[in-house]
Amino acid sequence: MKRWNGWGEESIDVALNADALGFLEARIGPGKAPQDASFEEACAAIPASRLAPHALVDTAPNVRALHALGQSLSDWLRLRHGRLGAVPDGVAFPESAEAVRALLAYAAQNDAAVIPYGGGTSVAGHLTVGEGRPTLCIDMGRLRAMTALDRESQLATFGAGVAGPDLEAQLRAHGYTLGHFPQSFDYSTLGGWVVTRSSGQQSLRYGRIEQLFAGGQVETPSGTLTIPTFPASSAGVDLREMVLGSEGRLGILTEATVRVSKLPEFEAFHAVFFPDWERAVQAVRSLAQARLPLSMLRLSNGVETQTMLALAGHKRLVGLLERWLGLRGCGEGKCMLLVGASGAKRQARAALAAAFALCRTQAGVHMGRGLGERWRKNRFRNVYMRNSAWRHGYAIDTVETAVDWPGVTPAMAAIEAAAARAFAEHGERVHAYTHLSHLYPQGASVYSTFVYRLAGDYDTDLARWRGLKHAVSEAIVASGGTISHQHGVGSDHAPWLEREKGELGLEAMRALFGRFDPDGCMNPGKLVLP
Repeated sequence: MKRWNGWGEESIDVALNADALGFLEARIGPGKAPQDASFEEACAAIPASRLAPHALVDTAPNVRALHALGQSLSDWLRLRHGRLGAVPDGVAFPESAEAVRALLAYAAQNDAAVIPYGGGTSVAGHLTVGEGRPTLCIDMGRLRAMTALDRESQLATFGAGVAGPDLEAQLRAHGYTLGHFPQSFDYSTLGGWVVTRSSGQQSLRYGRIEQLFAGGQVETPSGTLTIPTFPASSAGVDLREMVLGSEGRLGILTEATVRVSKLPEFEAFHAVFFPDWERAVQAVRSLAQARLPLSMLRLSNGVETQTMLALAGHKRLVGLLERWLGLRGCGEGKCMLLVGASGAKRQARAALAAAFALCRTQAGVHMGRGLGERWRKNRFRNVYMRNSAWRHGYAIDTVETAVDWPGVTPAMAAIEAAAARAFAEHGERVHAYTHLSHLYPQGASVYSTFVYRLAGDYDTDLARWRGLKHAVSEAIVASGGTISHQHGVGSDHAPWLEREKGELGLEAMRALFGRFDPDGCMNPGKLVLP
């Protein structure tokens, strides 16, 4: 069963061992286990629905509670303290595009806002319910079948509510893969990936979702928008671009056609260590600009590398590894790079060999497949550590951006320093670390994680989170970074969007959404503020 107030399945637990807890205590102090509210307590505060009865709409408090929030830290605070606030007045589970159209008409008749729901994995406030008008949540989870597979064109069509594992299972039965693997892969959906411009961990080979999304169908309050598939087109504005990153503001994506690939013959992930950040960045920039046919490059800074090794367990083996790396010049401040290659065996091995040769020019030490394969095995489980950290009184939050190469290191430093200042105002410390999760010839994503102590009081912890979010978001835009590289904007990042798009750009977006949704019922308050 899926956790109602945390990440993932209740049966899965990734514990923090004694060494890991000692590591955190030494850096930010001992945590104190908070007191969580029960699901029954949270549901008891939910008011009666304001929606008229409908055959497809469930107004039970427990169903509404389970669709009220996502996975951002502010969402967790509301869930853990039983302070849900505004929740949807009803949840619908359509099984066809026709049902979605009927639900949009029903929402209009009830003057209700509509929030699309995929896997509930948003960390940017996409599911936050506004005050005032009633709200209908439309859960897309029953539109999950693969309805077409064109082997000649390598195109597959799915219901937009299909989650990552189900999508891959349906494709792999025919020898194909989409290759889109965000950390939220187990629960996030194809429709959610498209409308938030998601990026998977192996986008270096398969592309971000905008390269994979070929066409589809969107139900809007003004009618059905059908986007045909073409290999390429110069016929005016690309309609896909209106849907990509739209975050439910113009309508609900019900069907998506994506570009798929044959399952790779060979796949491997390796680890390389560098003596310091400067040489590591030089190496990954050279790798990205060499355009080697790799599938992944993921570079951790020195603090993240130290943290990953400390939390891994196997203290004796890690100690031996560190002593050996020290002899090779990778001591304190060392940085770990994960390198992945997928495809035809000969080509992938040649790409890896070329990558390791380039790494050696920056004193990189190749450590083989052990650490890389361990990462692959656990890559969708590491996020479960948020649950165990909470139990010990620690919060884990993240931000991410992307910036051109000259700004990568300054942006990383500015983000981590902003977080430290935000917590220093409360007399607290934060353990901050960063990795470059996606590499491009032009620049890189900068993905920072913050671990800090919970106060255990809702209002205090919410105020601290807001201070953190404001500080690091200001640092991002001041550094020339995008306010979101892979998680979308939602309501949490919306205040900073004008700094990126400009007033004219925002007005153009409002005009676009208004054409499809003249009454402003589609996910109001997200992406573009009123």
